[in-house]
Amino acid sequence: MKHEKLYKIGEVMQYTGLSRQTIHNYTLTGLIQEAKRTASGHRLYDESVFERLEQIKILQSKNYTLLQIKKILEQQKTKK
Repeated sequence: MKHEKLYKIGEVMQYTGLSRQTIHNYTLTGLIQEAKRTASGHRLYDESVFERLEQIKILQSKNYTLLQIKKILEQQKTKK
């Protein structure tokens, strides 16, 4: 069985340069999803979060709002 690495929010912050609050807000609004939680309730993210965050950054650079970005990403997900 393959074990995929899970990343704590601090690691996601380190690799992406985003703040803890931004990552938290993206999670709450459904732009990104946690893979699971630790026993103490800490969010853990899988590898796919990095690609998703990159897509969000690109769309933001094109002046899309977070609501528009969420709709775009949802449409992409349903096409796959």
